[in-house]
Amino acid sequence: MTVTQNISKLKHLLQLFDLSIDELLNIINQGLKTPITKDEIFAKDINLNYLKRIDKVFNKGLHFYVDPVLPISNNEAGVFFRKQKFNTELNFASKKVVNHFEELKISLSAISKLSGIQTERIIPIYTLDTNPRTIAGEIRKILYPNFSSDLKKFLVALIEKFAEQNILVFEFVEYWNQKEKTNIDGFFIHPNVIVLKRNQSSFRREIFTLIHELAHFLINEEEIEKLDYRNIGSTAPSKIEKWCNDFAFYFLSGDYSSEIDEIKIVNSSNDYKYDEIEEISKSTNISKIAIYTRLLYENKISKNDYKKIQNDFEEKYLAKLRDAERIKNKKKEAGEKMGGSAPQPIKSPLLISTIQSAYYEGILTEYEVCQKLSISSKKFSEFIQ
Repeated sequence: MTVTQNISKLKHLLQLFDLSIDELLNIINQGLKTPITKDEIFAKDINLNYLKRIDKVFNKGLHFYVDPVLPISNNEAGVFFRKQKFNTELNFASKKVVNHFEELKISLSAISKLSGIQTERIIPIYTLDTNPRTIAGEIRKILYPNFSSDLKKFLVALIEKFAEQNILVFEFVEYWNQKEKTNIDGFFIHPNVIVLKRNQSSFRREIFTLIHELAHFLINEEEIEKLDYRNIGSTAPSKIEKWCNDFAFYFLSGDYSSEIDEIKIVNSSNDYKYDEIEEISKSTNISKIAIYTRLLYENKISKNDYKKIQNDFEEKYLAKLRDAERIKNKKKEAGEKMGGSAPQPIKSPLLISTIQSAYYEGILTEYEVCQKLSISSKKFSEFIQ
């Protein structure tokens, strides 16, 4: 069976994801005795099974390829058309995640207009000429919630504060059995969307990523990246990244930044100020390695000492994971049922209120509400009263 496809749609996807036709053929021909050819892919009437294989790569739904409307390939179409280079070399899984949230952003923007919801930016745009420490102090007054040492509660409170200022935060979760894993921690896309990857093993890192991407929002510089502490100190960050890192640190540290200022030197003779830094970490929800990184930037710790601390933290973290895995395996061997459910993404109140308004206005159906909120129909009544 064949269907008539809009070939420009496939070409659009190849351009969007920076994928060559040969790379696409490599993927869709896996497991086939008779490879699909380029001519067969670009045929006006394409074999339906071939189209299904293509859609397993892009996850657009078969209707996308047969829609006669020409795709938009300009700045409005997505961040990949607005910006060619990012701080991280994105893998294909990351590109699909970014594209998904870009499309969701566009969809929600249209829904907001139809529902009469105002989603314009409230916080002004800053420049790199401003002092990130000063700006962090100003923005803290608007966006910093009541402090909680419960890291997930603190993250949720931050997302709620952001929603009050029309900043929409999405979180996505990668599960252990996913074949494709992203290589990013988070990103900011115009005009007001921040996306985070759930970091179940380190909410401190996820919190720092959120505030780092907030900094990108403040200076209106789109970015998609992985914040990798292992490479810090090896190369100087760009002016933009330095501003964002500085802002994130001062936003989270608040008054405790003065205590860090008072630290003059960190080395083995003062036990690397470990107890003091641990106390600051607990009081600010900034990870200890992030504080040591700040000290490295300020030349208060040598690169060699920083590397020792970094390796020590990493070894303790891996040991913790190994212990957890051993306990899990012992429980399995003993025939114990494994409890716990898969983590669910945090939902911004701004997303929920937008979808609720659209439903009450008759713009969205119950099915569409469940689709937008990524919930089952059983949970519909939890969100729509």
